[in-house]
Parts: sequence; structure tokens; C-alpha cells
Amino acid sequence: MVAPAFDYVAADSYDEAVRLLAAGGDDAKILAGGQSLMPMLNLRLAHPDLLIDINQADQRAPSVADGVLRLPALTRHRVLLEHDLVRRGCPLLAGAVRHVGNVRVRNRGTIGGSLAHADPTSEIGSCALAAGARVVVRGPGGDRTVPADELFDTYWTTTLAPAEVITDVLIPVARPRQGWSFQEMVRRTSDFAIVAVAALVELDERAEVITAARVALAGVADRVTLADPDLLTGLTGGNGSIDAAAGAIADRLEPGTDVHASGEYRRRLARVLVARALRESCARARAAGEPA
Repeated sequence: MVAPAFDYVAADSYDEAVRLLAAGGDDAKILAGGQSLMPMLNLRLAHPDLLIDINQADQRAPSVADGVLRLPALTRHRVLLEHDLVRRGCPLLAGAVRHVGNVRVRNRGTIGGSLAHADPTSEIGSCALAAGARVVVRGPGGDRTVPADELFDTYWTTTLAPAEVITDVLIPVARPRQGWSFQEMVRRTSDFAIVAVAALVELDERAEVITAARVALAGVADRVTLADPDLLTGLTGGNGSIDAAAGAIADRLEPGTDVHASGEYRRRLARVLVARALRESCARARAAGEPA
């Protein structure tokens, strides 16, 4: 398989990338890690006239300020897995990234590229939803911030304007009595998820009642989706209430059927994985709230 012919430009800044995107229109594409784009080029599912390489546009590292973990869009998956600030600030993301592809994909793939690709089975996309992330994007009119809840539209499609580029991902830093879990089912290691669940749970001071929770699911719709938080807030964290909440979440899903699994199997799998994620999140939240 051979990619179609295209022109190539290396942008020195995000501003230059935006100008090139605006000039190129629908025939221009951004190249970051290339782990999603290059296979699509080789399969001729994408055929841009211009590739805009942004790898030299930003050399920043992850940082924390005012309770927010800032991840530059070009942060590699390997950095998300290994960086101390990410492990402490968003352990959910650091834990989930080990499930992304293989070591070669993690060495090149970027967080911004993954979110912009908007794969409905995305581990990183589901973590962004569960963590309440915000995405900073730059376009011809300047910068704007988009909540992760509003970023994904449908299969491989975001709400970004054609000439906008993701520059940063902002995630609230983990708090005391907060626990996380990432669960997924794959046919083989490094495959795309059949169903994946990312959960972030916060308990009350007695570590008995869930005061806040965000559970995101991948592989069950045309985009990663967030479960209704009203189904989770106020739960005692016991097995009975968790199983009931997981069942209620699964019952609201309408997953499709494909060559990998039927819609009903995905719904049943979602019920099991949500329950596992909630139990593990509550256990971690209790441990996080214990005195050192």
C-alpha cells in the first residue's frame, strides 16, 4: 500500500500551522505523531494535498499551576505514561495510556492528535471526558477553550473549525478522597477496545458516599460518551448500589453491532466494566483519604 502524493510543510509555530490550514482548506491535514493519519494515508482513506508537520511548533513539557495539569498537545503517550506530574496530577490518564497501541505507537502518538482523531474507541478520549478536561485550540481568530464534553461530534469528527489546531489539554489535578479506574476489553493486546470505561470518583469525608463521579465509555456509540452523573452521585459505594448503577448506565446505551461484537454483548460488557471501574475507583478513593 502506498500513500497518495502530497506536499509537505514543517510549521515552526502553531500560528504558522493555522495559516497553512486556512489556506489549504479541506485539502490540508495536520501531522503530529502520525499514528492514526499514516495508516489512513496508506489505505487511501485520506488523501490530502498538503501535510502540515507541527512537531517543531512546540517543545513544552507538562506543567502544573493553580490546580490544573497542562499537557501540551504534542505530549507523547510515552511521556503521559512516565512523567511524574502526570502520574500525580491525573493517574487515570497515566494508567490508561499503557493500553494504547504498542510501544512504537506510544513513542510517537500525541495526546492532541488522539483527541483530534476522535476515535469512538479511544482510551485517551474517554479519560479526557472522565477527568473533566478542557482543550485549548488555536484558530484564525485566536485561542478558545473547549470542554472535552463538547469536543467529540461523531465517528472521527470533532467540533473544531477547519483551521483550528489543538495546542493544550487542561485537566484538574487529582484531589484527596478521589479514586480512578480504567477498564477495557480487547480481543488482543494493542487492539482497539471493544468496550472501555474510564472512571473518576470522589467520596465524602467518611469515605462512604460518592459525592462526585464521572464515568466515560468508549466503544458503545459513535463517540466516547459520558454516563449521566445523576446515576452515580449519592451512592454508598456498596456492591449492591454499584451493580444497580452499572445496570442503569448500561440500559441507557444503544451500541451498534459490527464484526467484533454484537450490540447486546457490548451492553452487557459495559455493565460489567462499569461495575469493576466503580469498585476500584472507590477503593482507591478510600486509600487516598487515609492518613499517611
